[in-house]
Amino acid sequence: MRAVIAEDSVLLRIGVAKVLQMAGFEVAAEVGDGEALLAAVEEHRPDIAVVDVRMPPGFTDEGVRAALVIRRQWPDTAVLLLSQYVEERYAADLLSANTSGIGYLLKQRVADVEEFADSLRRVAAGGTALDPQVVSQLLVRRHSDPLDRLTPREREVLELMAGGRSNAGIAQQLVVSESAVAKHINSILTKLDLPQAEGDHRRVLAVLRFLGVA
Repeated sequence: MRAVIAEDSVLLRIGVAKVLQMAGFEVAAEVGDGEALLAAVEEHRPDIAVVDVRMPPGFTDEGVRAALVIRRQWPDTAVLLLSQYVEERYAADLLSANTSGIGYLLKQRVADVEEFADSLRRVAAGGTALDPQVVSQLLVRRHSDPLDRLTPREREVLELMAGGRSNAGIAQQLVVSESAVAKHINSILTKLDLPQAEGDHRRVLAVLRFLGVA
């Protein structure tokens, strides 16, 4: 699989490139701004673009705007956004366009090489990877009766679901059986009045729509 990196910090760009290579990706290009990113994607047609949210010249939302262009013009290219802080609006902007092959992580996650590599592979394969802090803030921001129906454990499962975890991944994280996770998910879908659907991606879509970001 091929990747391009858009990050103005040279040190972080080098670090991300190393992780990508360790995860089995070929790094086709490394750039430092949004315009160069779009040119690189057009030239190399990568499987995934790893993009800093804020880049030159304005250091505001250049990465997000470039990511939206990528998703519109080259939908086969997955996008993983990296941000210094939790910025819900940027996550919502990207997720509202498409939830297939989308990731939004804090830059501090790069330090956990194995976890970050797993997120890269999941997003490149068409999945979703949302930073736990982003999901938590989205859940807190929502004030709706259906959420109040959930037990603390069901809220934990919901956060992990929205982060793109499979049943096996949730079970491993919470140290419970997969059958227990399946029961929690069925209960969550029922309490939130969401239709039960097969497949992790459709399940995440339903959760993200409920959270108001898709």
